[in-house]
This record gives sequence, structure tokens and C-alpha cells, in this order.
Amino acid sequence: MKTMLIVDDSAYSRTQIRLSVRRLPVEVVGEAESGNEGVEKYKELKPDIITLDLAMCDGDGLEAIKGIMKINPNAVIIVISSIGGQDIIAEEAVSLGAKKVFDKPFDGAKFAEYVKEIVS
Repeated sequence: MKTMLIVDDSAYSRTQIRLSVRRLPVEVVGEAESGNEGVEKYKELKPDIITLDLAMCDGDGLEAIKGIMKINPNAVIIVISSIGGQDIIAEEAVSLGAKKVFDKPFDGAKFAEYVKEIVS
């Protein structure tokens, strides 16, 4: 079973992500409400998959990607963020190491299908 860390300052979004993967062989091992906390939890938990919001109150998501990639250049980071229409930010997230970017509100079924591909 793969492990997942959810990094998002919205409790609603964290719940939606958790519900989206509930039928997959994925265990959510932690949650963080900021990019800085996400990097610290990543160090502690070493999850297989990280979901990450880019716009959070304490700690920028792009900085969190950089921090996680310094720890593990092979980290699987999936961005789920309300950056709609800001393709340059999504492109930067991918250039820093994110594997995929989903816009909020995200389609839980499409997200789950992507995660299913990763864990297969």
C-alpha cells in the first residue's frame, strides 16, 4: 500500500482529497495546512505521494515543492490548486518537479484515476 501526505490549508479540500482515494490502495498518513509544515511532515513521514496546494497562508506551494525535491528528487508531487488560468504558475510547478496539476474545484474521479495509475 502506498502512503500519501495531503498539504492544503483548506480542511474541505483535504477531506475531498481523502475521500477521492478511499477505495485505492493508498493510506493517508498525514495532513499539513501550510507549505512549511508540509516539508516538515514530508521529512518525518516520507510518503510515496504528496498532494500540494500552491496558494496557502503560511508557506508558498512552489517553495514547498523546492524543499521536498531537495530532500527527494524522485518525490511524487501532485498539485491541486485554485490557480485557474495561471498556466505560468502550473508550468513552474511542473518544472520544479510536480508530476501533475489539477485545478480546483478538482474532479475527484479524474484525480483518483491518476493516483490509481501511479500506485499500479
